[in-house]
Amino acid sequence: MDYVFEVIDKTGRKIRLTKKQWSHITMKHPQVAINKEHIIETLKKPLKIILPYDGDKYYYYNYYKQKEGPKKYLKVIVKYLNGDGFIITALFEKTIKW
Repeated sequence: MDYVFEVIDKTGRKIRLTKKQWSHITMKHPQVAINKEHIIETLKKPLKIILPYDGDKYYYYNYYKQKEGPKKYLKVIVKYLNGDGFIITALFEKTIKW
């Protein structure tokens, strides 16, 4: 499978962004696609990592005060399969959501 990038997150786990998911992000959330370095930074140095109640996805958050508009928290959703993480999507939100 082709990857856009592979990174080790704050907890030492490997996370990948596939070309298919990058295409999804750029189409659905173009404001995130402007700078994929923000996604990498959010995984490496998140402000907060949340494991929601469903338990199979992790939400990584970082705050970008320089971003225009009210949505300044970048949320990167990662799903883990057999120990490897895969980015599902990334989007900006107004607040950190559980």
